[in-house]
Amino acid sequence: MLPSRYCDRVTEQPRQPVTIYDVAKAAGVAPSTVSRTFARPGRVNAETAERIRQIAQQLGYRANPVGQAPSTNRTHLLGLMVADVANPFHAQLTRGAQVAATEAGYELLLADSRESALRERAALERLVPVVEGFIIGVSRMPDNALRTIAKQRPMVVLNRELRGVPSVVMDNPSGMRAALDHLQALGHESVTYVAGPEASYADGVRFRTLRDHGAAVGLHTHRVGPFLPTFEGGLKAAEQLAERPPTAVIAYNDLVAVGVINGLRRAGLKVPEHVSVIGFDDILIARLVTPSLTTVSSPSRQMGITAVGNVLAMIKGARPANTEAMVMPVQLKVRESTGQRRRKRVSPALGTIIVSGSSS
Repeated sequence: MLPSRYCDRVTEQPRQPVTIYDVAKAAGVAPSTVSRTFARPGRVNAETAERIRQIAQQLGYRANPVGQAPSTNRTHLLGLMVADVANPFHAQLTRGAQVAATEAGYELLLADSRESALRERAALERLVPVVEGFIIGVSRMPDNALRTIAKQRPMVVLNRELRGVPSVVMDNPSGMRAALDHLQALGHESVTYVAGPEASYADGVRFRTLRDHGAAVGLHTHRVGPFLPTFEGGLKAAEQLAERPPTAVIAYNDLVAVGVINGLRRAGLKVPEHVSVIGFDDILIARLVTPSLTTVSSPSRQMGITAVGNVLAMIKGARPANTEAMVMPVQLKVRESTGQRRRKRVSPALGTIIVSGSSS
C-alpha cells in the first residue's frame, strides 16, 4: 500500500488554472482589460490596473509569459480569423496566407468565428497578447470593434473596406455587372439575388450593384434572404424560389448556389433549362457539380498572400500609403448552369413547368 502522502495526491482532484476570464468577472471588467493590464500596462488606468492585479493575486492567477511580454517582443506568430473554416473559399485564403507566412519565418494561428461576431471578438482579444499581427479573412464585427483591435496590433482586413485600416477586397461590382450582362445576353429579363449574411460587407456591395446595374440595363431585380452562406442555406432558399420560380438566380456564394441547384431539382425544376444559376468564388465544387457552375472567380489564395505581405511590412514599421482598399480583379467563369431564357408556364396544381419555346 502506498504511504498516505501519496494516496492523498492520487485522490486529490486537480485544480483548474485561473484564467483572465475569472479575473475579469471578479473585477467587473472586460477580459481585454485584464490582458492589457499585464501585457501593456500603460494602456490601462492606473487605479483599475492595480485593482485587477490585487484580484488576480487573490485568485492565484498567473499570466501567460507571452502575454506579459512587451509589444516589441517577437513571437513570429500571426492571427488569421475566418468566418467558417469549413468553407472552401476560406481554405484557399488560409493556404495562401500560410505559404506567405512560412516563407517569412512566421506561423499562423487560425481562429474560426463560425459566423458569430461575439465569438470573433472574444478570439481576437485572446490572441492580442500572443500574435504580432492579424489577418481578418471575413469579419462579422462592427467597424468600431475592428478598429479597436487594429489599434493594438497591425491588421489587414480582407473582403471588407474599412476606413483607417488596410483592406484588400475583390472587385465585387465588376463581378456582379459581368454576371448580369451575361444573363441579359441570354435573354433573361429579371434576376433574383439569394442574399448571404446581413453582416457581410460583400453581400451589401453585390446587392447594391445588382440593383443599380440592373436598373441601368433594364433588368428587373429581386432579393430573397438572408440565408446562411452554406449548402443548407441554398436548400432553404430553393424552397422559397420554387414557389414562384425565377428564370435566373445569382447566389451569395458557390455553396449557396449548389444548394439552390439541388433544391430546385428536388422541386422538379431543371438548371439551366428552367432556371439559370450563378455563384461567387469559384471553389472546387463549382467544377464538380452537375451542371457545372457559372461563377465569379475570386483570387482568394492571392488575397491571403497579399494580406500577409502587408501585415509583415507594418510589423517592420511601414505605414499604409493611403486609406483606400486594394482591389483585386475577378473573372466570370461561364459553365453549364446558365442558359438561354425560355418562355414557361407554371402549373401550381401539378408543380410542373411547360416549356413552349425559347425567347428571342
